[in-house]
Amino acid sequence: MSNQELAGSELGTKLYWDRAYNREIKNYKCHGDVGEIWFGEDSQFRIIDWILKHYKAEHNARIIDLGCGNGMLLIELAREGFVNLLGVDYSPEAITLAKKIAYDQGLTIRYSVADLMDAQACSLLGEYDIIHDKGTYDAVSLCPHNPKEKRLLYMDTVCRLMSCNGIFVITSCNWTEEELIIAFQNLFTKYCTIPTPSFKFGGKIGNVVTSIIFKKKIH
Repeated sequence: MSNQELAGSELGTKLYWDRAYNREIKNYKCHGDVGEIWFGEDSQFRIIDWILKHYKAEHNARIIDLGCGNGMLLIELAREGFVNLLGVDYSPEAITLAKKIAYDQGLTIRYSVADLMDAQACSLLGEYDIIHDKGTYDAVSLCPHNPKEKRLLYMDTVCRLMSCNGIFVITSCNWTEEELIIAFQNLFTKYCTIPTPSFKFGGKIGNVVTSIIFKKKIH
């Protein structure tokens, strides 16, 4: 893994997200606004399109969304016919919002408060064919205290949650593809990359976000 650490930020604290989702609950109740979709709708639909392409006939596939927030990715998957969906977040306010949105749309999606740093407790959630993360690993990386240790705990959790033939779909705006591959190399191997928009600056080409699919390493 790269020795470089991200600067700590309030985005890496539970207090920040509890407050943020408390505001979003109020906005939803008052205005019907479901809140922010992390990294934008385009990023979300790229992931959904990939899942539909490869799991179209597997509506019973077990899918878990790590750091689900308002649950909109699972909302879209439920609309596409997937029935075995679980969203987890360490913010009770996020889970309250996600449950309310799903209920109001008549969709059956399971949600649970869970701390991804507690790998043993998370392993009780079962095993999943598709594990999804859009921005949660980034938030863990921004934790002001012991971010490297917390990332390792996070990886252990993902490994415990993944079925033998499962996949791990991760989207990051803070880490490059190369950095993610190095970070996860002890437990996972890259399966493929979901193409994302690129930009050119100073003669170099980069991506605003990186989306990679990993599989569990066979030891």
